[in-house]
Amino acid sequence: MSCMVKICGINSEDALIAAMSAGADALGYVFFPPSPRHISLKGATTLTKQVPNSILKVGLFVEAGDEALQTAIEAGNLDVIQLHGKESPERVTEVKLRFGLKVMKAISVSTADDIDKAQSDYDGIADFLLFDAKPPKDSVLPGGNAVSFDWTLLTGRHFKSDWMLAGGLNPDNVAEAIKISGAPWADVSSGVEKTKGVKDARKIADFIHAAKGY
Repeated sequence: MSCMVKICGINSEDALIAAMSAGADALGYVFFPPSPRHISLKGATTLTKQVPNSILKVGLFVEAGDEALQTAIEAGNLDVIQLHGKESPERVTEVKLRFGLKVMKAISVSTADDIDKAQSDYDGIADFLLFDAKPPKDSVLPGGNAVSFDWTLLTGRHFKSDWMLAGGLNPDNVAEAIKISGAPWADVSSGVEKTKGVKDARKIADFIHAAKGY
């Protein structure tokens, strides 16, 4: 078992270094002010200077306009645009064409129907599908809520797009989650934090080691 890993919510040099040192394959910057993991444009620019080209830089956005996307893409020298709102398949295509970057579409999952609909609407259109648990009703955040869903819903599924598993993952459950779901990528944010929005270097290392099986 080996899996690619994205550490999302990188907003400090400590978190960046911890993720890169442990072997992260992708880093996520959250450009969504209500989130405790939000990073400023200036912050993203400062951190990105330290990131080698071998690590993907992903920007998370929630129903952002083109101008906001453009400024963040430039600030973070982004490789992938993660759309984590209710963006339509048409919007995914539009963003891909306008910016010439890979696009990841987050999918909120609670039942098999959610995956079926995502497969119908976005598979082969988005470069990545990110399957995340539906947020609690009282949450203002579309992700990073430490909530998981039934991983067996993904067992045996095949997608045209590359895909990631997210939602409630942590160092203790990620290996099992990958084994059950067959996920080629695991994405984590709150599961490797010591307090909300503050990453824990040991948890990051433990998560990556568990996901990659070493």
